[in-house]
Amino acid sequence: MSRLLQCKIDVLKIDKNLLFKGEKGTYLNLNVWINDTPDKYNNDCSIEQQTPKGDEKIYIGNGKFYKPQPVQTERSTEENEMSDLPF
Repeated sequence: MSRLLQCKIDVLKIDKNLLFKGEKGTYLNLNVWINDTPDKYNNDCSIEQQTPKGDEKIYIGNGKFYKPQPVQTERSTEENEMSDLPF
């Protein structure tokens, strides 16, 4: 079963010197670290821009596994009035 990670990155932190041209566009290499357990902000992953070996890491964002919210329906007034019946 596949799972969706919803991520946010700070594009201002991207080192544009590390972008590279390919046949179909300009690319950015990323490292995505999936946490064994969520961090203190409930993030399930962290994202960094891939840098040459020995260079400082560039942390640019994080993400969480998508968890659908249950749909809550409002009970009708009639149901609420009948809920206090003794049977």
